[in-house]
Amino acid sequence: MTLPANPPYPALVAAWKALRGTGNLGVGELACVGAARTMLVAEIPGPPGAPAVSLSAGVHGDEPAAPWALYSLVRDGLLERAFAYRLWPCTNPSGYERGTRENAEGDDVNRSFDRGGRTPEARAMIAANRDRSFALVVDLHEDFEAEGFYCYEPVVDGGAPLGAAVVRAMDENGLPVQALDDAFELGYPEDGRHLRTLERGRVLADPVAERAALPGLPYSLFMLRRAAARALTLESPSARPWDERLAMHRIAVVEALARLAELCAADKKLMSRRGTSKRYG
Repeated sequence: MTLPANPPYPALVAAWKALRGTGNLGVGELACVGAARTMLVAEIPGPPGAPAVSLSAGVHGDEPAAPWALYSLVRDGLLERAFAYRLWPCTNPSGYERGTRENAEGDDVNRSFDRGGRTPEARAMIAANRDRSFALVVDLHEDFEAEGFYCYEPVVDGGAPLGAAVVRAMDENGLPVQALDDAFELGYPEDGRHLRTLERGRVLADPVAERAALPGLPYSLFMLRRAAARALTLESPSARPWDERLAMHRIAVVEALARLAELCAADKKLMSRRGTSKRYG
């Protein structure tokens, strides 16, 4: 089913609720702490003992393709079945309704995941994720300045293998990939070049240095410090056609999860040879 461009927020809520019970999917609404609004949260339990993955979208309300791409991934059964999932269909519902980057209070939710959460949305997500751990956190975004897809990937344990696979998948599907250089706006401080390394379609980030330098933490960095083994932030170019933007996110998520499954399987074999085990979620 083709999705119309920029559907209203009530349509997103209705679409997710219509999926309740399909493929063991549970969908509910969570109160935004300190505000008179709710946000959607969904769960897919996965096999017993499965590693958990967090997928989120819509932290900026003017990036509508990301929430609908996440919905379509679940609707079409494209998520890797080796994992359990916590899904955040739209983490800035008031911004989505207004078509603004910020929430109803004028705050950038994506820079509020520190000090226990500095927005109602961040506080709700932090509280809901307490006592949870994840093999991977993926956050879906859009960029109005970009001409092609790109992603941010913090370097963990000396490597960042997921983003490279995702960029290759874009090329294989004939989708544009963003060329990145120091002139491209990436949201870093003016003196922040040391915080990242740029490649075609990929920003390799130093998570420790970023946490110290950024004025507020995005969800992925907060989770990487507290409860996630890896993180990936996806950016589709909002100037491209709607269906193409959805396709970029769908391909990126599917590829990242396939690569993660390979890493988890290899890690499990290694831990087994060492006579121990490693839990991700």
